[in-house]
Amino acid sequence: MQPATETISRISLLECSACANTCSAFSLQRTSDCCSMPLVARYEQAELLPKEVLTHREGTMWRYRELLPVLSNEHIVTLGEGFTPLLKLQNLSKEYSLDSLYLKDEGQNPTGSFKARGLSMAISKAKELGVTGCIIPTAGNAGVAMAAYCAKAGMKAVVVMPRHTPKAFKEECYWYGAEVHLIDGLINDCAAKVKELNADGKLLDVSTLKEPYRLEGKKTMGYEIAEQMSWLLPDVILYPAGGGTGLIGIWKAFFEMQSLGWLSAEVMLPRMVAVQAENCKPLVDTYFAKQKNSQQYVGKPTIANGLAVPRPIGEQMMLKVLKESKGTAISITEEEMIQGLQELGKQEGLFVAPEGAAVWMAARKLIGTGIIAPEEKILLLNTGSGQKYLENVAGAYNK
Repeated sequence: MQPATETISRISLLECSACANTCSAFSLQRTSDCCSMPLVARYEQAELLPKEVLTHREGTMWRYRELLPVLSNEHIVTLGEGFTPLLKLQNLSKEYSLDSLYLKDEGQNPTGSFKARGLSMAISKAKELGVTGCIIPTAGNAGVAMAAYCAKAGMKAVVVMPRHTPKAFKEECYWYGAEVHLIDGLINDCAAKVKELNADGKLLDVSTLKEPYRLEGKKTMGYEIAEQMSWLLPDVILYPAGGGTGLIGIWKAFFEMQSLGWLSAEVMLPRMVAVQAENCKPLVDTYFAKQKNSQQYVGKPTIANGLAVPRPIGEQMMLKVLKESKGTAISITEEEMIQGLQELGKQEGLFVAPEGAAVWMAARKLIGTGIIAPEEKILLLNTGSGQKYLENVAGAYNK
């Protein structure tokens, strides 16, 4: 990507997700001052941007640069993330009599997961704003991605992850030169340690939704889904929701594309399904009114490390997506994830993350109960490569 000094982004301001108060998009921000809630980037679209501008652009998420927050190409920190393949699952479609089943394989991103999108964006914007070091609590993949992009940007990286995280995640962080802290507990315990380690505020905390720009990286999945489906959309999207940034981001992208005119008024937006682990299902319990909110929820570890997020800051934002899209939430057991891993491997030649296996098993369940119809266009999101989870699933394969 060629450096440039001209402004490429159409970002105009940041908006509090709770009360819609606004603040500057041109200075370093974290959460909103008014409500201490996530900030959301808004773009100036008075002059519509024709989608034809994409015709000869590179196959990365940066092809949508006008609708992303980085002001100049020279600040972009990229490893080639985005524009992952949209695969038609023909064998499983035949097995279960489904008309149209697709999987978007985010495991083909740099660092092996969808976290590459959000951290490429967050680190790029941090670099643009003069940040010299970042810190993150992580279940695994986000820490790896932050370490990689900080290395590329020449920034200090401090990663805090659960001690039980598979070795592959820890080792990769070390190779990227990150400072790694191992904590007993889940990601919320790691977040408490981040607060302690960063008491002086010298590092930028790039926790999920605690700065505005990981969301902007994740939303590019929504742009790609529309472009790869010839500006049509699935009837239903199943997404593994831990912190939920991708779920929120994809939904945000659809509304932005409507405003741009990239999606016609006749295109119906999909129902969004949030998939969680039975071992850690705070959103499911709140959605089905088993609790007022997840602020006191206590989760357990799961083989799907990215779903072990017991108290997501973006819970209300996720619930809003489910309500607006007329979607739902569902949880999947550890045993069901193993079954899904085997089925996707044997039938489609895909070794997905347990999170990806969870969304396939969720689809099966919802088809079985009639919530999803066999003739609908169904899209599964696999968020990472199964290779990193071998330690989690060792011995679980049934020959």
